[in-house]
Parts: sequence; C-alpha cells; structure tokens
Amino acid sequence: MTATATHAPPDPAVSGLVPSGQAPTGHTRTTKPGGGAVRARRWRRLAPYLQAAPLTVTLVLFLLIPILTILVVSFWDYDSVRVIPDFVLTNYTELLTSPVTWKTYLNTLKFAGLTWAITLVIGFTVAYFLAFHVQSTVWQMVLFLVCTIPFWTSNIIRMISWIPFLGRNGLLNSTLIAAGVIDQPLEFLLFSDFSVVLAYVHLNALFMVVPIFNSMMRIDRALVEAARDAGAKGWQVVWNVILPLSKPGIAIGSIFVVTLVMGDFITVRLMSGGQSASIGLMIANEISLLQYPAAAANAVILLAVVLLMVAAMLRVVDIRKEL
Repeated sequence: MTATATHAPPDPAVSGLVPSGQAPTGHTRTTKPGGGAVRARRWRRLAPYLQAAPLTVTLVLFLLIPILTILVVSFWDYDSVRVIPDFVLTNYTELLTSPVTWKTYLNTLKFAGLTWAITLVIGFTVAYFLAFHVQSTVWQMVLFLVCTIPFWTSNIIRMISWIPFLGRNGLLNSTLIAAGVIDQPLEFLLFSDFSVVLAYVHLNALFMVVPIFNSMMRIDRALVEAARDAGAKGWQVVWNVILPLSKPGIAIGSIFVVTLVMGDFITVRLMSGGQSASIGLMIANEISLLQYPAAAANAVILLAVVLLMVAAMLRVVDIRKEL
C-alpha cells in the first residue's frame, strides 16, 4: 500500500504566473475611503441647509407662528370680558354678512387705488427726471437724498403738520381768501377723504420713487438713443422703451404702496377726524374693545385680500428681473 500525499495548488504569485503585487484572478482588493473625505462630502451636503437655517428659524418664529396664532384665535369665541378657546365660525359669518364690513373694504380699496395712482404718477415723473435729465451722478444722489428728507421724521409728525396748513383757518385757506380766489374757507381740505389720500401720498410716494428709479438706472442708454435715431418722439420713447423696461420697478413700488395703505389705521384716524373708516381702523377698534377673535378673523380676511392683490400684480409683471 502506497501513501498518497495531497499538495495545495501552487500560488500563482509565487510560481511567477501572476506578477508580484497583482491580485490573483477571482479576488478583488477594496480600499475604504478615508474618514476625512466622508466628512467633507457630508459637510457639502449639509452646508446649504445650515446656511439657510438662521433665516428659516427667524421666519418661523416671527412670521409663520404669529400668523398661525392669529388663524387659531380667529375661530375662538368671546364675550364682553373674556376670550373662550373654541372652534366656531361666528366671527367669519358675522364679518362676511355685515354690510358695514363690505363698505369698509370698499372704502379701503378706494384709498389704496387713489394713493397708488397718484404715487405712480409722482414716482415715475421724479424717477424719470433723476435718471434721464440729471446727468451728474453726484447730483442724482443729492436730489435723491432730498426726496428722503421727509422720512427722517415720524409719520405722525408729518401727518399732524398738514392740520395747520389745511384747517379751516389754516395757511392755505387764509392765502386763498386773501388773494380773493374764494370767499369762504374750503371745508373739504381737512378731516375728509381728501386729507386722508393726501397724507397717504405724502407718506408713501418714496416707496414708488425708489424702485422705479432703480429700474430706470438699469436701462441701457443705447436703447433710448436708438429709438431717437429711428425717429421716435419724446413721448414715444417713454411709452415704448422706458415704461416697459420700468415695469418691474413699478410692480415692486405698487406692492409696497398697496400693502401699506391696506394695513394702515392711524392715518385714517387722524386725518379723517373719525369720519372715514378702513379695515385697519376697524381691527384697531376691535382690539381696543378686547374683541380679539373678531379682530383676528378680520386680519385673516385682510391678509387673504392683500395676498390676492399681490398675486395679481406678480401675474402681470415678473419682478424677478428686478431682483
């Protein structure tokens, strides 16, 4: 009987069939990436979220949570002395079925429309003069700062300053009577819708001037020169070249003016003498009477109306060109 010996197959690397240092067939050599590379890729993925986190937290704390709180309170009930946590639709039904509410909204929209139209004319005119008729950049900045001087004082002070000017025995009536233009003082100048709109225009005109001026300064002057070389007159250049290119600035200014007027209440209270009403004034009165759920419901509806108006403006003009 002969013993048989078993021998292991020779190693290809040893026998010379496979070069030294190369893995044999059927075997793969894997290398794990270093920990530093993994952390770098993870940081690159998280970096955008970390950069947006402070703004997101700020918007959630100071915008989203207050709006949600107002929305929740708008469904609560109340009586003359307390607010009752509940879920009722009484605040909305009483608000939407009241003719006073509809008249007040129409009056507020009237103020917003008149103020928008007047500030648009003033803002476009002032911006056009600064952008195309004042050649010196230094003088453009100087005149622009002159337009901002009224904003260095409080809004209330600027409104009160109209009272001695527009009053029955004020400077304007006294001057007109002395000049023989009128025999009796003009009663509509103060404590009327006229004085309210005048104060709104005074307070918000700059919000229309600034974005339109910014848009006009971005217009290529070669386009204006080409239009003039083609035989276009002055008004044709304004209507066909400058106005279309200024639409983003007009839209931004319109959003500022409309939203400020729709939410204002102190101007109507001071300049109308209690003879006019607005949604903001209605909400302020409800808060003073401790009717917080009714005021919250009114604020929610006002927010919805303003958002619809802003959405309509954004549908007409793409303001991303301005941004």
